[in-house]
Amino acid sequence: MSVVVEQKAALMEVNPPLVHAATLHDLTDQISAIVEGDVVKTPRKYWITLSITGAITVLLLAMLTFLVWTGIGVWGNNKPVGWAWDITNFVFWIGIGHAGTLISAILYLFRQKWRTSINRSAEAMTLFAVMCAGLFPLFHTGRPWRIYWTLPIPNTDLNIWQNFRSPLIWDVFAVSTYFTVSLLFWFTGLVPDLATLRDRATTKIRQWVFGLLSLGWRGSARHWSNYEKAYMILAGVSTPLVLSVHSIVSFDFATSVIPGWHTTIFPPYFVAGAIFSGFACVMTLLLVARWTLNLQNLITIKHLENMNKIILVTGSVVGYAYATEFIIAWYSGNMFEKFTFWNRAFGPYWWAAWTMYTCNIFIPQLYWFKSMRRNLWVMFIISITTNIGMWFERFVIIATSLTRDYLPAAWGEFHPTWVDMCTFLGTIGFFLTLFLLFARFLPMIAIAEVKGVLAIEKKAFKSQEVLVK
Repeated sequence: MSVVVEQKAALMEVNPPLVHAATLHDLTDQISAIVEGDVVKTPRKYWITLSITGAITVLLLAMLTFLVWTGIGVWGNNKPVGWAWDITNFVFWIGIGHAGTLISAILYLFRQKWRTSINRSAEAMTLFAVMCAGLFPLFHTGRPWRIYWTLPIPNTDLNIWQNFRSPLIWDVFAVSTYFTVSLLFWFTGLVPDLATLRDRATTKIRQWVFGLLSLGWRGSARHWSNYEKAYMILAGVSTPLVLSVHSIVSFDFATSVIPGWHTTIFPPYFVAGAIFSGFACVMTLLLVARWTLNLQNLITIKHLENMNKIILVTGSVVGYAYATEFIIAWYSGNMFEKFTFWNRAFGPYWWAAWTMYTCNIFIPQLYWFKSMRRNLWVMFIISITTNIGMWFERFVIIATSLTRDYLPAAWGEFHPTWVDMCTFLGTIGFFLTLFLLFARFLPMIAIAEVKGVLAIEKKAFKSQEVLVK
């Protein structure tokens, strides 16, 4: 009798493998080849894409230079809309950055193996999104070189001190802490893979650079033990940050007395929306990377379907929050709140509100159907429309509430200028440029973690062996 390994079709359908690779060595070769390839031989489509995003990044630098030289009056901010595209974009980019920590930290603590192929890209996306977000409040000050005034250090210029009761100063601490912990979490996960690239390096420069970054990693039992402890601690620290950062961002609005802002639902509402938009952005980037870098065996349909389930859940929570806002405005009996939400749906910015409702509530409901959750084109389109809808959500919250305040004499309109639009477009180019550079020069899939999943799955599927004569 001989033993033949047969993957039973029924079992494969119920529990398909997360990773498809013949051996651990093949897996290492495939992921490392992207980084180790000759720069000159990099596919032309990569350089074309990088050139486009790089040109848009130059546009961002030009807009910021023009802004500092001329003043923030070149933005569309006015009275009563003192916060406009700048804060809208700040909240949007902070939300984009939430999925990285969720995938890395919370799913790690719950031992979800499907996170391993996508966590590295999501973590990098978090860092790049927070960098884009920080630009807007920095330049909204009008004098970015005075940003140190927001820090709790003795101020010898004006002999002033920060107002620690203001949620704006809470933002400084929350976002800076989130960025720091996310950076440490991302780099800690990179160390074993950087050591792999160091050992495979064929030039002295690569060997020296990767050797420096890998911090002397040798893969010993002590190294792995310390790595697991550090990763667990950072995951534990990151988990409350996922919930706290966007909650604190929501306090910028919830602690005010503006109709439409002064509500206790904002913290959970903002957190759910951040996870919703963050997962959608990860989906967009992974679908593109999966196609261009031929990673179908590592980023499988199972990974993407699980992400779509989270998008469906968080999108439904966001829809529930929208309904709750309208019900509470009606139930409160407050005429200002009633008018704010009526104006949001049927006022001058009705088109923005209904774009938000369509993209965030109705379109994601397609994911109730398995065929939709597994269709790549549907995934890509919904990931784009979701982020369009979430940008409009932030715009609607800010613009519709500020343009219609308590006094009709103080009412106004907001119209973005070309500088507003070019600055936001520039941050998109900056974000994509950083991600493209990361995907080319660092392993965008965690080699060590995916190897662990592959080893476990090989052992699990070995039980499907059948004996034949």
